[in-house]
Amino acid sequence: MAKNSVQFQKGLSDIEFMGQYGTEEKCIEHLLKAKWPNGFCCPDCGGIKGCYLSSRKVFQCNACHKQTSLIAGTIFQGTKLPLLRWFIAMHHLSSNKHGISSIELSRKMGVSVNTALTVKHKIQQVMLERNSKNVLSGRVEIDDAYIGGEHVGGKRGRGSENKTPFVAAVSTTAKGEPHQVKLNVIIGFKKQHIKKWAISHLAKKTTVVSDGLHCFSAVESAGCEHDRVVVGAGNKSTNLSCFNWVNTILGNIKTSLAGTYHSISKKHIPRYLAEFQYRFNRRYDLKALIPRLLYVAAATPPMPKRLLSMAETHW
Repeated sequence: MAKNSVQFQKGLSDIEFMGQYGTEEKCIEHLLKAKWPNGFCCPDCGGIKGCYLSSRKVFQCNACHKQTSLIAGTIFQGTKLPLLRWFIAMHHLSSNKHGISSIELSRKMGVSVNTALTVKHKIQQVMLERNSKNVLSGRVEIDDAYIGGEHVGGKRGRGSENKTPFVAAVSTTAKGEPHQVKLNVIIGFKKQHIKKWAISHLAKKTTVVSDGLHCFSAVESAGCEHDRVVVGAGNKSTNLSCFNWVNTILGNIKTSLAGTYHSISKKHIPRYLAEFQYRFNRRYDLKALIPRLLYVAAATPPMPKRLLSMAETHW
């Protein structure tokens, strides 16, 4: 049997990473190209000629003499860490299939656990914002899913106080292979929430395959076609080929979360799901992960630490 060309990619090894990004000067050069792909551009006057003042680590416009930092207006703004440490974090967050804990990341970066966690959440925020721009189309398997468990003495099943509901959706190719995923935290599995989610994340005329959960019929109100497969109670849907990939994805997510992290704060769950989604949807070219992530990071507005601690908006 021929090897799967996607699964057996070489990717970017640690040695290759150090060769491309292993010094602060190389990281500055790569960020410069990501922020200003056509060359320096003054944020004040639009001037295209400037010089780099290495003593202050800023660029100065030749026309208006305005000085601007390379990291200003990016996700890196305000950081006191060398860019190399950020690049190390981006490498491990984008290349580890099952994610990386903040403790392990702190060892890789050579920083404290709290610093590594802040960097991790900011990079996850970049992934989250980038993911929101993609929509699924064609044939899409969809399912309801939950992260968390019940409190002692709390409610079981759907509606448990400690469970976070999210939508898992997988688009498939003409050959029946998984293409892209969507993993979005949702307020609840009611028609109005599914309709709002579908309008934002599904292209019109998409064929949505779901189980018998009544709320999924709301995708029709968003201009999609609905193929409803009633499977009854229990885990019968796990044995149906029409739900093969969405069940596989959910199994991989649960394995990753259980095997890599001891616990995840409820308010940060959207970012962890975004990290998994980002890696999966860009698995076709592993060596391009860092350049693509860096390009988005350079265009993502600053995210102060106080905003990272706020709960995410749900659909």
